[in-house]
Amino acid sequence: MELAVYNTKGDTTSKKVKLNDEIFGIEPNDHAIYLDVKLIMANQRQGTHKSKERNEVAYSTRKIKRQKGTGGARAGSRKSGTMIGGGRMFGPRPRNYTFKLNKKVKDLARKSALTYKAKESSITMLEDFTFDTAKTKNYLALMKSLKLNDKKTLLVLADSNKSIYLSSRNLSHAKVVSVSDINTYDILNANNLVLTEGSVKLIESLLN
Repeated sequence: MELAVYNTKGDTTSKKVKLNDEIFGIEPNDHAIYLDVKLIMANQRQGTHKSKERNEVAYSTRKIKRQKGTGGARAGSRKSGTMIGGGRMFGPRPRNYTFKLNKKVKDLARKSALTYKAKESSITMLEDFTFDTAKTKNYLALMKSLKLNDKKTLLVLADSNKSIYLSSRNLSHAKVVSVSDINTYDILNANNLVLTEGSVKLIESLLN
């Protein structure tokens, strides 16, 4: 697949970029995508949830009522989970939600996500650029020239660029990452994927 390269003013240039079919044209594997997205979402969980159990509740250990003769069930402590204000039975405890996923599965998931974007014609090629100063209006003008200002976009740069990143940081529908930071969730979460010229070769070397 060949894509025309746009400049920052939204005009097509004479250059074209050919996408590698081994990265952008494979048979997508939905299960690999599911596993990788599940891992990404799990890694974002803090896992700091905690409720007090009966040994942590501050109550007297005095027996509430006599053992027999009340007609009700026997009760020995206000800390019991059956009592109002007592500890919670089998409540949540701090835990780590992450799990192991093989590198080949992660690579397959990213290739599958990129293939879906290529099939949907949701990839825009942009020539390498930079901003002199970090201004949100510069990034908005760029997206408007590419007719992507009303879409959720993911801009992939060859290397990290502070001015471009800061220019997009205030926009909820825009995200800027370098090639080393691309993941399956961000690719699929964006309506349109914007790749710079220099990023394509790096993506192919990263996933090939």
